[in-house]
Amino acid sequence: MALSHIGRRAGKEPSVWIVSTDQWPRAYLRAELIERGYDAVGFVTMKDALIRLMLARSRRPALMVVDLHGQDLTEKMRAMLFREGVAMLAIADVGSGEDERLGPIVATLRRPLTIGAIADTIDRLMGRASAALPFPDHIH
Repeated sequence: MALSHIGRRAGKEPSVWIVSTDQWPRAYLRAELIERGYDAVGFVTMKDALIRLMLARSRRPALMVVDLHGQDLTEKMRAMLFREGVAMLAIADVGSGEDERLGPIVATLRRPLTIGAIADTIDRLMGRASAALPFPDHIH
């Protein structure tokens, strides 16, 4: 399911919000997405992201990447996610079941995984070709 039409204004990069309590993986993913041409914004908690979503309705994310480890999601927050309908890519531990009833999840990735694998999945969901193109044989 490509999301390239969502959260994009003329001349603007698609916005991807990253929600993770882990500072360095969040920062590395944000940097990778910026390199790939996204407007990437990081949040520590889902509560922080939901507050921004309520305040900045004109710049909704095309996709929200949510690392479920360490997130304390209340039923009220889950209901808000469903109501707002922001597409989400969930990252969860194998067999955790953390992604159940979260919201409009378009895909779930299970640990272990790399920053590149997450970014490649975002590219696919956004309808972009992966940045990991093969190096041409005629260039040395």
